[in-house]
Amino acid sequence: MAAKREKVIITCAVTGSVHTPSMSPYLPITPDEIARDSIAAAEAGASVLHLHARDPKDGRPTPDPAVFMQFLPRIKQNCDAVVNITTGGGHGMTIEERTAAAMTAKPELASFNMGSMNFGLFPALEKMTEFKHAWERAHLENTRDFIFRNTFKDMERLLKELGEGCGTRFEFECYDVGHLYNLAHFVDRGMVKPPFFVQTIFGILGGIGADHENLVHMRRIADKLFGEDYHWSVLAAGRHQMSFVTQSAIMGGHVRVGLEDSLYLGKGELAKSNAEQVAKIRRIVEELSLRVATPTEARAMLKLKGGDNVAF
Repeated sequence: MAAKREKVIITCAVTGSVHTPSMSPYLPITPDEIARDSIAAAEAGASVLHLHARDPKDGRPTPDPAVFMQFLPRIKQNCDAVVNITTGGGHGMTIEERTAAAMTAKPELASFNMGSMNFGLFPALEKMTEFKHAWERAHLENTRDFIFRNTFKDMERLLKELGEGCGTRFEFECYDVGHLYNLAHFVDRGMVKPPFFVQTIFGILGGIGADHENLVHMRRIADKLFGEDYHWSVLAAGRHQMSFVTQSAIMGGHVRVGLEDSLYLGKGELAKSNAEQVAKIRRIVEELSLRVATPTEARAMLKLKGGDNVAF
């Protein structure tokens, strides 16, 4: 079984690199928008903020540490939430580009993708006919012939340079069952120490499907591999978001919401902010007679180094 859960950690993934500006007018783009949405999400109950950056001119994903530094200090100054910086970046970025912001900022927590995979966004083109920016169509179309690279060498480097070198711990993103076994491989080698923060992900084309049987199976295998040495969290793409994270809460797990994962608050209703999604899952969690973790409690559960020990 996963580590005993006293309270539920709510992670909010604020903007990501999957959705494009034409999909929603509420997607945070500029550093000011990302900072404002992040702070509001923290005030609504998110104890962890998972962050990407975008070019403020046209909204395309950017790995530029200088752009991250336009919002990271502001978030830290205005809330106590744990800042979790992406190392997944966006499609077409090199490994060096994807990890540049985290290596610069040395955060308490960073995402860690547990294997190479197809990562298909192109089905969105079936619903979209108009775009605000020329890059958006190509961004989606190019995923037909794209492999999201995370080789064992890449992962070893990240564990050594960011983990050992910077004291950063990781949100281990597992898009399929094999990714759990990849994590177990590094645990067996002594390169990853408990407690592990395991984020199981459902509904991405190329990863495990958004089927509740798969959710139960991923939890069962994680329990088998990691026993009580891990904290289990769930996210699901698009319309599956709220039902899957609710199921996670019921089953003893933590939850992740945010406009990176879904643009909607409910069927046919765009979320106007990340805080709306956080407030919704917080209501659900509390109506299940569960309690939401504060940032301080999340830090203790995940054994993080503390907000005073980062480089921003």
